[in-house]
Amino acid sequence: MSLEGLSINFATIKQGGSFATLVDACLHHGITTISPWRDHVHGVGLEEAARIVAQNGIRLSGHCRGGFFPAHDAQGRRDAIEDNKRAVDEAAAMNADCLVLVVGGLPVGSKDINGARQMVEDGMAALLPYARQAGVPLAIEPLHPFYAADRACFNTLKQSLDLCDRLGEGTGVAIDVYHVWWDPELEEQMARAGRNGQILAHHICDWLVPTTDPLNDRGMMGDGVIDLKAFRRMIETAGFTGPQEVEIFSNTWNARPIDQVLTTVVERYRALSAD
Repeated sequence: MSLEGLSINFATIKQGGSFATLVDACLHHGITTISPWRDHVHGVGLEEAARIVAQNGIRLSGHCRGGFFPAHDAQGRRDAIEDNKRAVDEAAAMNADCLVLVVGGLPVGSKDINGARQMVEDGMAALLPYARQAGVPLAIEPLHPFYAADRACFNTLKQSLDLCDRLGEGTGVAIDVYHVWWDPELEEQMARAGRNGQILAHHICDWLVPTTDPLNDRGMMGDGVIDLKAFRRMIETAGFTGPQEVEIFSNTWNARPIDQVLTTVVERYRALSAD
């Protein structure tokens, strides 16, 4: 079976070392689509990362990550926009499908979640002309409500799509099963996103029961309670046929050799893709 529809987010194999090392490991397993994190790119330099991508015919299903727009003062918000512009430049240099945004939570000391959401909207509105000019779509990733305070104050597809509708062209969503599988409006909102061409990326892993760490105890596909085959049918019905990007933050899997991790990822992906 072709692995064209499989992408590896570097969070899944971050223990493996440098950008080049992780790319080589993916290629060894027949995987040609990746989603790197900015620290891996910075480790080798953008010019070298872009060279590796181009030389090996690598596709980026996304670049991680921009966002974190809220700040306690105007200078902090301006700094966030400037950093996001640098992230846009990186995504453009590597021809990434999108820049994934973890939009940010409450500024330190704040209890005003509506104010934080307004800062996100204002920050994206300020960034968007720059991203449009660079040809880099901005993908809001709604995160599970657990993260509302510190990582993302946009937590449902509906919230995120409403913001995309207000901002307009060049925006969409990254739909991560870990964050939205529980949403009773999931199918309705996914269909809406599909109609409007707003599904820019799709991340997969699994939800373990029990989950011992909300950030670093995500499951390998098939080890948890998410109906991943049904989820994939739903997103394809909505019109998205792009890569399934495996993003597993896991102390367990990050403690294993990356060859073992990638072998397991390929096996589970093939099982999910089988009729």
